[in-house]
Amino acid sequence: MVESEICIRERGAAMLVHPRYQGRVTTNWFDPAYWGQNARPVGSGGRGGAWFLQAGEDKLVLRQYRRGGWMAKVSQSSYGYIRESEVRSFAEFRLLSQLIGLGLPVPRPVAAWYRKLSPIQYRAAIIIEELEGTTPLAELLEAMGRQAWASLGSTVRKFHDAGVMHADLNCFNVLVRDDKFFLIDFDKGAIKSANSAAGWKDQNLSRLYRSLVKVSGGESSSLQQGWQSFLDGYGQSS
Repeated sequence: MVESEICIRERGAAMLVHPRYQGRVTTNWFDPAYWGQNARPVGSGGRGGAWFLQAGEDKLVLRQYRRGGWMAKVSQSSYGYIRESEVRSFAEFRLLSQLIGLGLPVPRPVAAWYRKLSPIQYRAAIIIEELEGTTPLAELLEAMGRQAWASLGSTVRKFHDAGVMHADLNCFNVLVRDDKFFLIDFDKGAIKSANSAAGWKDQNLSRLYRSLVKVSGGESSSLQQGWQSFLDGYGQSS
């Protein structure tokens, strides 16, 4: 079951808001300066442009969409506008709502925003609920035992069995709390149809492994053993 959404248009911008945050979210929420001391930058991974927010009793994360690679030299934060349904923040909000409905371990979306800069360009941001008490996988590699690696493999397999393609599966987009794993940052992610082209799952796994090697400083024997346990866990799930 997909969670519902509320669409709000305000001062030339458009937002999707989760019903539990109805009446609270405004366009100001997507500006870190609005939060003052209640916003602090997220330190690890990514391209910047993310902040932890304290909204009353709620702990949230604001992420502004920013480009990487050579395109960032042209425009760091604007994207080509085709239609509203393809705006990146709206697409990610709706995908997260679907994944929550499937019972997969992801953060709940709070609100998505975009503003058109011209008829063909826009800027966007998304706010999600913070997964409290979690640590990026990248910071825990040396402490990961065989069972933890197998559990991670099992978690990724659940996403793949549901047809969920994560466009940037790396060790900064995996968060860990005790023995549970969560995936975050579903920008450009998708739920693949049963007849979609084969190979995307292997590409997902290869991308994750490359990030592990990079963060670990090479293909150490301990990493290779951990990855084998990951593959064992991945293969045993269905």
